[in-house]
Amino acid sequence: MQDSPKEPRLIVETGLDLRIAEIIEPTLDAMDYRLVRVRLLNQNGLTLQIMCERNDGTMTVEDCEAVSMAVSPVLDVEDPVDKAYHLEVSSPGIDRPMVRKSDFARWTGHLVKCETSVLLDGRKRFRGKIAETNEEGFTLERDQIGYGEEPRVIIPYSALAEAKLILTDDLIRDALRADKLAKAEAANQNDADED
Repeated sequence: MQDSPKEPRLIVETGLDLRIAEIIEPTLDAMDYRLVRVRLLNQNGLTLQIMCERNDGTMTVEDCEAVSMAVSPVLDVEDPVDKAYHLEVSSPGIDRPMVRKSDFARWTGHLVKCETSVLLDGRKRFRGKIAETNEEGFTLERDQIGYGEEPRVIIPYSALAEAKLILTDDLIRDALRADKLAKAEAANQNDADED
């Protein structure tokens, strides 16, 4: 499954967070970034947290600054938040929220915890390794199996309410390797553009 810059998010915000996401997403798209999540949090007064990444999954401090500089005027014009707030732009991090089908495909083999909006196999919360993915959902190999539960469960994307990678040594290793590869590809692309 190819990472697509226009691939829609499976898990989206509600209320004011959704309104803010709708305001800033066109700006992010135009800059070749993908929105991961928007959250308005009651910390340090009020903090608007925007989590995004490049299409290759990377995000540098310079990228965060560029996004912040681009979305600030858009938010000032639309003015969706009626109080003063701090704008915080960040990468999804290693133990990232999983919001697109390609996230599950990319991190197959890693531990994830997720919550569904409906009961599946008698529960809504699951934790385990992503065993495989397809267009409709993913298969989870549970690492905590209750009595009488199947060791594998198929979770349809349409039933997902929330999903997040769990930090492990394997995840850190693979995330660092993916970041290194993306940086090498970007450097090669820059060299090719200069020729």
